[in-house]
Amino acid sequence: MDISSEYISIGGNRNPAAAAWDVEGGSFLAFGADNAIALWDPLEESLRGVRLLLNGHKKSVNAVTFFPTGSKDTSIILSGSADHTLRIWRGQMEPVLSFDLVKTITEHQGPITRIATLPGCDIFVTGASDGTVKIWKLLHDASFSELDVQLLQTITLTPKYFPLAVALTSLDASTLLLAVAGTRSIIQIFTSSSTFQDTSPDINFALCATLTGHEGWIRALDFVRESTSQDSDLLLASASQDKYIRLWRVHKGAELPAASSALNDPALGVLGRSSLSNKAHRFETVAGDKYSITFEALLLGHEDWIYTASWRRHASGKLQLLSTSEDNSLAIWEADPDSGVWVCITRLGEISAQKGSTTATGSAGGFWIGLWAPDGRSVVSLGRTGSWRKWTFSAEKDMWEQQVAITGHVREVRGVCWSRDGSYLLSTGSDQTTRLFAEWKHDAHSSWHEFSRPQIHGYDLNCIDSITDSQFISGADEKLLRVFDEPKAVAMLLQNLCGIQRSTTTEELPDAANIPVLGLSNKAIQAVDDNADNQADGTNAEDEGEDATTPDPSATIRKSTLALSHPPLEDHLARHLLWPETEKLYGHGYEISAVATSPDGTLIATACRASSIDHAVIRLYNTKEWLEVKPALKAHSLTVTGLQFSPDGSYLLSVGRDRQWVVWERNQDGAFVLKFSNPKGHSRMILGCSWASSSQGSGLKFPTFLTAGRDKTVKIWQIAEDGEVKLRATVTAKAAVTAVQCNVFAPSGGLVFAYGTDDGEIGIGRADAEKVEDLQVTLVDAKISPARTVNQLAWRPKRQEKNESGTCELAVASDDSSVRIYTVSES
Repeated sequence: MDISSEYISIGGNRNPAAAAWDVEGGSFLAFGADNAIALWDPLEESLRGVRLLLNGHKKSVNAVTFFPTGSKDTSIILSGSADHTLRIWRGQMEPVLSFDLVKTITEHQGPITRIATLPGCDIFVTGASDGTVKIWKLLHDASFSELDVQLLQTITLTPKYFPLAVALTSLDASTLLLAVAGTRSIIQIFTSSSTFQDTSPDINFALCATLTGHEGWIRALDFVRESTSQDSDLLLASASQDKYIRLWRVHKGAELPAASSALNDPALGVLGRSSLSNKAHRFETVAGDKYSITFEALLLGHEDWIYTASWRRHASGKLQLLSTSEDNSLAIWEADPDSGVWVCITRLGEISAQKGSTTATGSAGGFWIGLWAPDGRSVVSLGRTGSWRKWTFSAEKDMWEQQVAITGHVREVRGVCWSRDGSYLLSTGSDQTTRLFAEWKHDAHSSWHEFSRPQIHGYDLNCIDSITDSQFISGADEKLLRVFDEPKAVAMLLQNLCGIQRSTTTEELPDAANIPVLGLSNKAIQAVDDNADNQADGTNAEDEGEDATTPDPSATIRKSTLALSHPPLEDHLARHLLWPETEKLYGHGYEISAVATSPDGTLIATACRASSIDHAVIRLYNTKEWLEVKPALKAHSLTVTGLQFSPDGSYLLSVGRDRQWVVWERNQDGAFVLKFSNPKGHSRMILGCSWASSSQGSGLKFPTFLTAGRDKTVKIWQIAEDGEVKLRATVTAKAAVTAVQCNVFAPSGGLVFAYGTDDGEIGIGRADAEKVEDLQVTLVDAKISPARTVNQLAWRPKRQEKNESGTCELAVASDDSSVRIYTVSES
């Protein structure tokens, strides 16, 4: 089997230090995604999204940066994590993109929070929650084929605080300047006491100034030269949770610089004089040069915590500062050429009136990361939902335009399933969202994107299954299941951009859905024409009489809002592309653990977490009247972990934590009764199950099913002619097997299945229909495998327009927050 990665969807970590854009190498943006580092090229025309995930860290990645190599062919990534380790990755752009872990450093005693590098210098700095900042030198040859690290100094921060921001720059030809700030309202400035350009430096940084003025934790620091001249003053930007950005001037010479005219801005009158103190902080380098640091400007405009602030020099020579805030905005600042006052020239993101009501802050949760593109013509930002936003400046329109970026889950992905016809993929997880992914065909390219977020919930979601091509059911920790129908907006979007045709007319469908302000269920809403102001804003009482009522504005949406020519942006996904909820299924007493739909879509089987036989029952519901089919099926004594109907609908297979598998058979009355059970199917709990196809095309003579267990095995069973269930083969894995799925659409027949393990390993098994025991297993390359537990696998149903022989697609849901699609070809 040849296995390649087709698509990866994963959300970014909410940490301001957890992303960096490679200025010198392959134009890739690296960001922390759960325990991994994701690589994405935002400027790529084909919009392929995440190209690679680098697995190695054991806990969440907090800090990512590129080490400046000066080479287009080689990239070095430095990453720090909550697992206390610093890791160094070396990547090659050609012939194929690949990165290897070359060094793991364990000097820090706490989670690493920040990493700072300096172009043209081998020195880099790390800060961690152990209250220290460490100075390192990267030892390498000219081609970076040999790498090592030397620890030069450890600075213990006094008074103790955690460094959340670190910035490094060259003060002059022989001296480095280091700024450190974090969980106190001060900024500490250090200078190096010896030249950093020696072949074997003995650098020692000493504290030379402590800057005060901020009134909250300081989240970002960044240095820049005021002009292109290396003799010009340095400017330091500091951003804080006090909602302000401060600029500081580092000036050479015994004389102080002229006072900034920006301090005369009338808008600063609301602040006390202590906040605007222009006290000069003087220091001297080892070479005897005198310097001063003075307060330069205060940038007002953000309404909440500020997370990032980063400089760039415009092509015109002007300095611009990019900042992101918890107030859902991204701002670009520039100094007014006449007054010198720093003003916000561009504000991107969301305004207060558009804030949603689904989070604790009453908003989308803010922008945590803001980055300039290497060419300065684009910016990207990461929000609370783990999704990236991208804006590119259009010179023709003289404005910043939002463009398609990437999205993904930010917590464990618990369930994944294809629509009945295989046209799109649904996933659901512990970040309390359900997401729909489909393939966009644009120009000469084809790429996968999130096209809808059908469900934004208040509970962790555990399982999902398709009922029809336009209806699905999901189960959550809230003890009930919800059924959702596709709205017209999503149906038209999939039809126009993905070529997905609906078998039924879309006219009968509701236009869209929303969550009422005080409600918990998605309600259908109508779309109105843009010029229908009275319809959207309320009926004119004078025209309609005194009895006229004013409809709820939230129950309508503009048609233009739903008319998209590209995959939806995060703004649309979070608000306008919900699916209306049509049914709720009650009956279970605890969190839903499994759900399965019969092949004909008429029955739904569900189970919940349980510690007794009374709760470990399987409940059946019909999809015509949405009533429970009684009695419930009793056999298990602990949580049922897996349910699946046989391809012909005649059997229902269930497995559980009680180590038992059970086969239920549909009788003449249509009811399911206990047919077979094996209380000792595995030596430990059974975590997954699947039926193989018994159709003519598969060549399998007898009904065949698979079970996967904590005992590190996958077992293949067949119901023989004599009516007994016999074990035909056992596949042994290196770790507990947590998911298994047969491909009932295998192009060449026989038995084809996939299994996933507790450590993220995925295996593809293949056996001849005549001799099931003769198995061949191909393992997916570890570099493209999930980093954590595989929760569910789903083979894509064969579609009429996809007739390539020997090619299948496999979707994988994992605890590492990723949804992956693999292309599997028979070699």
